[in-house]
Amino acid sequence: MTPQTTLPVIASYRQAGHRISIDDFGTGYSSLSYLQRLDVDTLKIDKSFVDTLEYKPLTPHIIEMAKALDLATVAEGVETERQRDWLRDHGVIYAQGWLYSKALPKEKFILWGGK
Repeated sequence: MTPQTTLPVIASYRQAGHRISIDDFGTGYSSLSYLQRLDVDTLKIDKSFVDTLEYKPLTPHIIEMAKALDLATVAEGVETERQRDWLRDHGVIYAQGWLYSKALPKEKFILWGGK
């Protein structure tokens, strides 16, 4: 998709009340100029950045950029308490990964969420 085709699609979803996230940010075709033009709510930091937090100098800048754009951040692939703590210390309050739970089918997720 191009920005010309993506922007109207995102706008229609937002008008319907949906929230929009950019998944796997920092890999593939992510573009900073594209990110500024999109009306999104959340930036999901790719697991490859979470795996190398201590020696990946770009990760704190991705988090700060998301804050500057008023975007929530979600860290993908959090597997250790050390990663969780580092992310919290840098202002990331949403995370997903095996530290919390393996992937679950809907029925088990509903039961897990009720705990």
